[in-house]
Amino acid sequence: MNLRDLSYLVSLAEHRHFGRAAEASFVSQPTLSTQIKKLEDELGVALVERTPRKVLLTETGREIARRARGVLAEVEEIKAIAQRTRDPEAGKLRLGVFPTLGPYLLPHLVPLVRRRFPRLELLLIEEKTEQVMRMLREGSLDVGILALPIHEESLHAEFLFEEPFVLAVPDDHPLAHRKARLKLADLEDESLLLLEDGHCLRDQALELCQLAGAGEKVGFRATSLETLRQMVAANVGITLLPTLAIKPPVARTENVQLLEFAGHAPSRRIALVWRKSSSLGPFLERFAGVVRSLPPELLRPGLAEPADGARRKRA
Repeated sequence: MNLRDLSYLVSLAEHRHFGRAAEASFVSQPTLSTQIKKLEDELGVALVERTPRKVLLTETGREIARRARGVLAEVEEIKAIAQRTRDPEAGKLRLGVFPTLGPYLLPHLVPLVRRRFPRLELLLIEEKTEQVMRMLREGSLDVGILALPIHEESLHAEFLFEEPFVLAVPDDHPLAHRKARLKLADLEDESLLLLEDGHCLRDQALELCQLAGAGEKVGFRATSLETLRQMVAANVGITLLPTLAIKPPVARTENVQLLEFAGHAPSRRIALVWRKSSSLGPFLERFAGVVRSLPPELLRPGLAEPADGARRKRA
């Protein structure tokens, strides 16, 4: 048994197809198939059910693949320890970020990272929060950028910044013509457009709705912030948007007004998260410092002040 054969089994478990697994492993399909068969012969058990259309792992195969992932993650950790000892700011860093933050944060963050760590290869993975946390636990990610709180004893969370929310409403909505900043009470009895299950922003919005006495618009759940934005523009309803999602290079949207909250606005707290056992801890603390060096105005709505005193801007 060798690490290469275990990696082939893990790839087969993920792709459930010999051709795709071989392509992902950078070997030919006959080579991968032969090595899987050798692994089965060595262990004396069937790992794979071979059918004409797809590949299924046996119960034993699934369990061995699960454990193999852990073995391979530990090997990568050993390599990372050696690499960071030789050169702590070089090599690969696998970073996971959730979809309602990644597209809006990364265009600002990646140039800073490249300037600070020019030899670092940043590998970016965008997944929902639960998937990022699972990949962190399994070792297939080195670090994640997630919203607090994080309920996972094996993970360390380093606070980065607080990101306020703004309210997006159509031009003809009554709230669009207020002469003062919003208060939570202004959302009472409103129905907000929200994301589908699995997005942490949905949970944050529902918590805010509960505090404000608002509800969720029945019969609609979006898959992305851009869908929410376009539904507001189409007069379907109103929604919350995080501040980074209204900053350039995000284009403005016609028929959408952005309203700022008074006082300490509703917000989400963002953290850098990694395994407590990771050898990259000292480096990741420096990486967190780069994230904190983002221009402060990126995290302030900064909506224009019209003559009537209400802060608003087109999305």
